[in-house]
Amino acid sequence: MNVVAAVHRAVHHLAGPHIDWVGLSPFLALTIGALAVLLIGLLRSPLARERIVPLASILALVCSIAFEIARFKHHAAIVSGALEIDDLALTLDLIFSVAALAAVLLSFRISAPAHAGHGEYHSLLLFSVLGMNVLVSAQNLVTLFIGIELLSIPLYVLCASEFRREGSLESGLKYLVIGSVGSATLVYGLALIYGATGSTDFATIGNAVSVGKQFGGILGDPLLLTGLGLVIVGFAFKASVAPFHQWTPDVYEGAPTPITAFMATATKAAALGVFLRFFDVAAIGAQNKWAPLIAAIAAITIVVGNVGALGQSSLKRMLGYSGVAQAGYMLGGVVVGSQLGVQATVLYLGVYLAMNLTAFAVVVAQEREVPAAREGEPGSDDLSILAGLGARSPWLAWPMTVAMLSLAGIPGTVGFIGKFQLIHALIDGDYTWLAIVLVIGSMISLGYYLRVVATMWMGATAAPAPAAAGGGALAPIAGGSPAADAGAWPTPARSIPYPEVAFVALLFAAASVFFGIVPSPLFHLAAHAGHALNGIF
Repeated sequence: MNVVAAVHRAVHHLAGPHIDWVGLSPFLALTIGALAVLLIGLLRSPLARERIVPLASILALVCSIAFEIARFKHHAAIVSGALEIDDLALTLDLIFSVAALAAVLLSFRISAPAHAGHGEYHSLLLFSVLGMNVLVSAQNLVTLFIGIELLSIPLYVLCASEFRREGSLESGLKYLVIGSVGSATLVYGLALIYGATGSTDFATIGNAVSVGKQFGGILGDPLLLTGLGLVIVGFAFKASVAPFHQWTPDVYEGAPTPITAFMATATKAAALGVFLRFFDVAAIGAQNKWAPLIAAIAAITIVVGNVGALGQSSLKRMLGYSGVAQAGYMLGGVVVGSQLGVQATVLYLGVYLAMNLTAFAVVVAQEREVPAAREGEPGSDDLSILAGLGARSPWLAWPMTVAMLSLAGIPGTVGFIGKFQLIHALIDGDYTWLAIVLVIGSMISLGYYLRVVATMWMGATAAPAPAAAGGGALAPIAGGSPAADAGAWPTPARSIPYPEVAFVALLFAAASVFFGIVPSPLFHLAAHAGHALNGIF
């Protein structure tokens, strides 16, 4: 009998662990989709590369969203406990997929996919989403690092995908260098935490830290505290948190605008998601050590981001600094280390998605209507291109107005709901001083958000800059002939934006208004995410 039992165990061992294919379905949809898109992109037919590839990318993302929705309330630990499929991870996965869908739509007529290869461009985007999904589901230090690298490496390439343009190459190189420093800092911190606790599993690390808190052991270990500090720095690089934010405005300005929109929303959501997952699970026992540090960083980030945005004339740089400030707001939900804090952060991530995608869609539309310095390059993203937009293109001006007012936190918009919940969580968690800093930061932000609104509705339309000799004329505008043949700004009758760009701008602007008036669905979704960590609090 012993021999039979031994043989049975050996056969079972050779068969490998059980694989939960249903739990893996969102990951499989993205993986298969990315590989299929890459192979379709190898076909010589322009129809396959330029039309079928984006449609296949959209199909893969829609399938992933469908699987994620189907998994709600069906929690599972998969891959030997290395990944946790719960409502927190699934909610964040939905944010990543929606941001990627918008990026695909905004990329339909830009030059980056043609320069980098349509298949390569879209498959890298899908692989980056896959990395984000792995990151926010990670329950293991090794899995966490795999996820953060899988999301980062494709973005290094995508930022430089317009490789014939110097700004894009510079953007990719800066992101590569700074991202590598952040990753190296993070993995060093993770190694120190492993050395202090003897485990790579979040739950085991959390138990070790909690026991140390009770009996005065590991919690005072310099190895653990140094590791936590380095992990904060590593995550701060990815989340664009001051003083590790310097790369953000430069990379945002140089990267193709759809990729900038994706990074500004999805990458930030992934970074804040792993902040929540790691510090509210693995390091919750040491909250009294790391919370004051993160609170101080959040306050600095709010001030630096808002003050830095005041002097920007580039819309993408302004939105970059705005994103820095917004990251400071969202860190408040991490600081309090409570279920309410998790709910407030997740809710604001969804809010932030709608506000920023609206703004970047309008920037994409305007870049196509302004002469570029060289043929094949995007047009200017200077604030002056919005002058008189209310008269020229009200269907673009209104979404941009909604986005700016929502980012500023004006009542009646979804941004106000998000900020209110963060303030509520901070006050409830005895961080009233940080809530006051958040309010002051929001007041400062009115200086640059309302400047955009004033430029659109009260600014005089400027004459377009002449194209350089041998340079590019304006791209054709849907519903009319190329603007270059008139040598002037498009008239209201001809200024209808490309349908997919208009769809993104109007859809997310409408969502910003609707959920600002009827926020209960967002509260319900955020509550599910908060309950996913219910056992921790």
